[in-house]
Amino acid sequence: MAIYAYRCTSCGKEEDVIQKMSDAPLTTCPACGKETFTKQLSAAGFQLKGNGYYVTDFKNKPAQACGTSACPASSDA
Repeated sequence: MAIYAYRCTSCGKEEDVIQKMSDAPLTTCPACGKETFTKQLSAAGFQLKGNGYYVTDFKNKPAQACGTSACPASSDA
């Protein structure tokens, strides 16, 4: 089950709806009854933790000195 954010483009009603991922998107607005109820794009509400993820592995490591040709080009040039 996932939580989807919906918004009606006619009346502006916003609502979060719990649905299965396999369920068809809702189209009828519960407030005005028009077929303008659309699913909104939203950010994921979880954080990856543990070994192998950016936050725990790379966040606090110091920057390495770059003296090889494999380093990205400097913007000072």
